[in-house]
Amino acid sequence: MAEQEEFDDALAGVGQQFNNVIAVYDYERCIEILVNDSHDMSDEEAREYFEYNVIGAYVGERTPIFITRYSKEDEP
Repeated sequence: MAEQEEFDDALAGVGQQFNNVIAVYDYERCIEILVNDSHDMSDEEAREYFEYNVIGAYVGERTPIFITRYSKEDEP
């Protein structure tokens, strides 16, 4: 799994659930980091890697959340 610090620039904020504070990251920014920051990955490779190795990893009750941002303009 990629190091959490690697995605510091994608941190969108924190969420709260029960008594846990959970880091919330911007999904698309994470992909940009994998593509642009010396990983030599295409967009497709970055998404595949991220889905399997990052989103697919459970690291305990504080497993991060990854959000996809949208705006009203994105709605049909």
